[in-house]
Amino acid sequence: MSKVDAMRAIKQARYDKAAAGPAPGKTERLPVSRPAAPAPEPAADATDAVPSEALCGHRNMGGKSCTRPLDHQRDGTKNHRYG
Repeated sequence: MSKVDAMRAIKQARYDKAAAGPAPGKTERLPVSRPAAPAPEPAADATDAVPSEALCGHRNMGGKSCTRPLDHQRDGTKNHRYG
C-alpha cells in the first residue's frame, strides 16, 4: 500500500466515523460560566489622562493607532508606526 492509499484510507475512516454521529454515552457540552468583569476604577483628573507627548493617533485599516509623536509628519517622516 502506498502512502497516498494509506492517507486515503485514514481520510475515509474519519469521514465514516463523523457520518455515524457522536459516540454513544457522550453528553452535550454545557457553556462555562465566566466570572464577572471587575468594576472600572473611578476616572482620574483630566490632566492625568493626557500624556506629556501627544501621539499621532492615525489609524490603519486594522484599527491600530500610530505610536509616533503628533508632529512626525512635519519632520519629513510620513510613515506611521503601529504598535
